[in-house]
Order: sequence, then structure tokens, then C-alpha cells
Amino acid sequence: MSELVRLTQNDGVAVITIDNPPVNALSSGVPEGIAESIRAAAQDPAVNAVVVIGAGRTFIAGADIKDLAAGKEGPDMHALLKSIEDCPKPVVMALHGTALGGGLEVAMAGHYRLAVASAQVGQPEVNLGIIPGAEGTQRLTRLAGPARAIEMCVSGRPLTAAEALDAGIIDQIVEGDLLSGALAFARERAAQGGPYPKTRERSDRLGTAEANAPLFDAGRDLARKTRKNQTAPLAAVEAIEAATTQPFDEGCKRERELFEQCLSSTQAKALIHAFLVERAAAKIPGITKDTATYPIRTVGVVGAGTMGGGITMACVNAGLEVTLREVSQEALDRGLATIRRNYDVSVARGRFTAAEVEERLARIHPTLAWDGFERVDLIIEAVFENMAVKKQTFADLDKVARPDCILASNTSTLDIDEIAGVTSRPAMVAGLHFFSPANVMRLLEIVRGKATALEVLATALAFAKTLKKVGVVAGNCRGFIGNRMFFPYMSECQLMVEEGASPYQIDQVLTEWGMAMGIFAVDDLAGIDIAWNARREAQHLVRPGSRQPLMTDKLYALGRYGQKTGKGWYRYDENRKATPDPEVLELIAQTAREAGIAQRSFTDQEIIERALYAMINEGAKILEEGIALRAGDIDTVYLNGYGFPSYRGGPMWYADTVGLKTLHQRVVAFQEEHGDRWAPAPLLTRLAESGGTFAELDRSPERTELAV
Repeated sequence: MSELVRLTQNDGVAVITIDNPPVNALSSGVPEGIAESIRAAAQDPAVNAVVVIGAGRTFIAGADIKDLAAGKEGPDMHALLKSIEDCPKPVVMALHGTALGGGLEVAMAGHYRLAVASAQVGQPEVNLGIIPGAEGTQRLTRLAGPARAIEMCVSGRPLTAAEALDAGIIDQIVEGDLLSGALAFARERAAQGGPYPKTRERSDRLGTAEANAPLFDAGRDLARKTRKNQTAPLAAVEAIEAATTQPFDEGCKRERELFEQCLSSTQAKALIHAFLVERAAAKIPGITKDTATYPIRTVGVVGAGTMGGGITMACVNAGLEVTLREVSQEALDRGLATIRRNYDVSVARGRFTAAEVEERLARIHPTLAWDGFERVDLIIEAVFENMAVKKQTFADLDKVARPDCILASNTSTLDIDEIAGVTSRPAMVAGLHFFSPANVMRLLEIVRGKATALEVLATALAFAKTLKKVGVVAGNCRGFIGNRMFFPYMSECQLMVEEGASPYQIDQVLTEWGMAMGIFAVDDLAGIDIAWNARREAQHLVRPGSRQPLMTDKLYALGRYGQKTGKGWYRYDENRKATPDPEVLELIAQTAREAGIAQRSFTDQEIIERALYAMINEGAKILEEGIALRAGDIDTVYLNGYGFPSYRGGPMWYADTVGLKTLHQRVVAFQEEHGDRWAPAPLLTRLAESGGTFAELDRSPERTELAV
């Protein structure tokens, strides 16, 4: 047998063990090894039954995504699955960990499926812009019915073993040792004799055309609502519909056609790119699996406001102990009440039980002093975004914390080196920029100061993983990766407003293009006072003579801070529902008149180009300066922290799809029209002239060896 697949015997049962660490992906050699093992077991007179099981921590987590990205032609999965299903001896699939994508497709070809209680099964292909391509939509529909198949294939959400048992996908949950349970089950079925159930021959759950019609309508509505602008979810519904209306072989043929269409699409390429670069973000030059890290079991959080409270929740959700400090009892009580309220919402939605919430709250230790901070492993400062306040906080922390305690700032824009400079331990200082709400958002921007030790950086990456967040390392500059690119994006949109586009037109164009929120809705959510203060903190960095937006000052002066005050760019009701505000439109027109700015109409295309190309041009500067290690890191930041549509792959990947030569020409045209704020990044110019791409740059030796 293949080294990746082992065939052994246990008292008349052939045990096929898949051993392709870390997740037993169906990469080259695995399907072939399974097929060879099935043939050998079928032909061996000493074998009465077969058990297929995964070594290590999982069954089969799916296809090898790198093979998909490289366009490699995979093995004939259809022949493999038919050989499993046609085996004359009972084939029992023993599931632990995950059986996802191709893993579930293999499992569904078995005659029986057993699982431990902690196992999960799913068809998450939609997350990669594709659909199940190895008969998954056809067998899943036969086992679980069209309604469940639609929900699984459109959402991509895995089912627990209990849910899978209820759905009819698995036959039994095994208590105790999985292999022992599977062997016993296999012997029982062999003793009972055949024929053994073939999923492809089942029709009892396929339903009728009349009963299914509303299911497919609802499935398409769900796809359009939850996966806006994406083609794969709709293709999945079509494939499931084919399972209910066509014979198995014809349904498989239609599934394969739809799979190939999806796989060749720009959306699939973007989503596969997003999957791979997210995993590459943790690879930092100089850091290996042998790099020492500091154990993080206890965390101190300074500040119980919106960010501090969210960070506290993220930590206790991960099983850590948190000491939470505020300067007044009122502020502390308010912060704890907000945490409690957020957990109550989670309980109401079924995400946590009341007992789980109480256990988490018990790990929060509130204080008005520095009591307990001398014992923690990591301290995260989450005070007001003001350099003087943060420097004073770090000076105090330096006196209190253990020498081996890491000090981190949650700053979104400020200079980490300046903050670290007030301590006696700059090597132990880093930025940990959480995104709001910190207990929900997946991104953690890890800011590396000039003195930050590799061990501290490695610990921060491990800490992100502990919190189930995506850690991306950024160099130190104003705004780091995310906000440095966000500033020109926001500024350009505000300048377009002063030139005649309405904020509501711009937001509509951006959301229809795929952004999770329009830029002005984001400004209102974050707080216009926050944006105003951030700009004030960075006034010394503004290029002399460059035109700055005027409206933030106007709105701030009127106390229109956004959702928190009921008025900002939009007007908000008591439920924070936004509606356009004629007063804002009049204020914009008045501001433009006073400043002598001519107003005109804007096309949707110009709005997209000015908003996104400003962001991308800044991204090219960040890459050239080494603030970001890879273009893929920038994409990961924007996909996980800024609502950039995943099916467009991130701003730098999107730039490649536009074509850097085309994009560069537009940037040059904007420079001629609007001035030097649009000066193209030298890197963008070089890539445009050479016909290169950001993706190719990431693969070049000079980038893969570059340290941030």
C-alpha cells in the first residue's frame, strides 16, 4: 500500500488507515492508496468486512487546497467512490475530528458511517467558491434530504455528530474507542450478511417535485442573502435539485459540470487565494517551530471600555484568566455590565449556556488598582487613543509587571516605538490591534516595533491562535497595515462627497460592489469623534498643501458623532436604523460653496476606482517599505478586519484581476486631475511597466526572504 494509506487486518476485518498529516487531505497518493486497499480487501478471502479510519487528529479534512490552486488534475474520485460502494463486503467509515468536503464524500460512499461524539461533518466547498465535485451533492441529498443538503452546501457550516445522526448522515455515535466500536459494528454487519446499503440507490428522502419547489426557492433566497453576489451557492442548489430530478449518474454529471464552471471562475480563484494567504500569514522569517514562546495563561487588560471589554471577553472565551482595570468604580461597573449584557445576548441566541457564561465571568477579576498585574503573563493596554495617555500607562506598567511579562498596546494608529521608549523593556513591547467587536472579529494585527524580540512576536502569533483569531504581523508606522490604507480610502470618499457625490450614493455603490458596509456607515459606527481625534493626533504627518476633507470637522463641531448620538452622516432611530439626512446634504453643499469646490455628478465606476485605487496605491507603498511582508498579508487584513468581499480576494488580489497596468494608468490620470496625493507608488509603477502582479511578487525570493 501507499505510505499514506496502511492496510492491516484485525480478526477478519481489513482496517484501512489514512495517514497523511496534519489533516489527512486527499492529496496525491491518498485516493490511490484507498482504492488499492479496497481492491485488496475485496479479493482477500480472509477479510469479511472493511473499516476506513484516519490516523492522527482527524478522518479526512478534504481536498488538498494547494492542488486546487495549482490547477492540478486530481485522481478519478468517481471511480474510487464506486469501488467503495460496490465492495462486496461491508465498508464502515469511522469518523473522528472532521470529515469535510472530499472527506465526507468518501464517507458517504461507505455502506455505514460511525462517529465519535466530537466529530464534525460538512460540505464547506462554498467557502472556496466551488461546490462538492465528487458526488457530494448527490449522496448528501439522498442521505439527509434536499432541505438539509441545501442548508449545508449554501452555508458551508459543519454539523456535529449529533446533528449528523439526526440528519441521517451517520448511523451511530460510538462511545469509547472508535476503532474498537467500528470493528465490532463491522463484524456484526458481516455476520448478518448482505446486501449492504448503497447511498446512490436510495430515494426515500428525495421528496416530490411539488414539495421540493419551495425548498429550492428558499435555498436560492438564502444563497443571495448570505452569500451576496456569489455564484457557487446558487450552483450548489442547482446540483442538489438535479439530485432530486435526475438519475444518480446524470445528477453526478450535472454536478461535475457545475463544479468545473465554479472552479474556473474568478471568484473561486480569489477565495482559494484568501484561504492560502491566511495560513501563510503566520510564516515569519526568523521564526520557526523551535522559536521559544512565553506561556500565556493570565492576561491583564487596562481599560474596560468598548475595546477593553471585548478583549476581555475574547480572552476568557479562550479559557484565560483576566485581571481588568479601570480608574473609577463607575467605569468599571459600566464595563462589566456591558460584558454581562453581551453574554446575555449570546445565551438568548443559543451560543452559550448560562452556566458557560458564569464560568467565563468568574475568570474576570476587576480592580481599580494594579493589584494582580504583577502576576500576569501579558498586559494589553486599551485606553484612549492618545499618545500621552498611552505613554503614561506604559510607564506605570513597566514598574508593575514582571520582567518576562509582555506589554502590548491595542492602539490602532500610534507609534509603537514611541510607546515602548518609555519602558525599560522595549524588546517585550508589541502592538496587539484588535478589531471591534474584539470578541467577534477574527483579525489581530500584531505590530512589530524596531526592538520587539522574535520570541515576543512568536508568542503574539501563538496568542492569536489561542483566541482563534488570524494574526498578521505589521511593521510600525501610522495606522500599520489596515488603517494606513483605510485613511486614503476614507479621505477619498469624503473628498468625492464635497465634489458632488452623496454619502448615500457612495455607500450604496460600495455595498453593491461587495463591501460589508459603506464607508460613511462605518464612520458613524466607529464614531466621528474617534476619526476626528485620530486625524488630530496625526496632523504633523499631513503633507503641506494637500487638500484635506472638511466635513469631519463640521460634523464634529455639531456633535454629530454617529450612531452614539443618533446623528452623523446618517440619522438614526431608537433601534439605530439609518436613514439619509437632508441636513447633511445641505451642510455638504454649503461647505463646498464656502470652499469654492465645484460639484458634479459621479458614475458608480469612478466611485469604485477612486475609493479602491487609493487604498491599493497605499498598499503598494506599504509593501515596498516592508510594513507588510506580503501582499497576501494585506489581503488577509482586509478580508478579516475591514469587510472586504472575500470573493474578490482582498485589495491587492483584486488589483491583479483589474491588471496593474490598467490600474496604474488610472492612478496617473487621478494624479493629473487631483494632485500629488495620487502619486503612484514606485512599486506599482515598476510592476505595471514589467507586466508583473502582486501575487508573483509574493512568490519571488526577495519577498519570501524579507523580514518585516
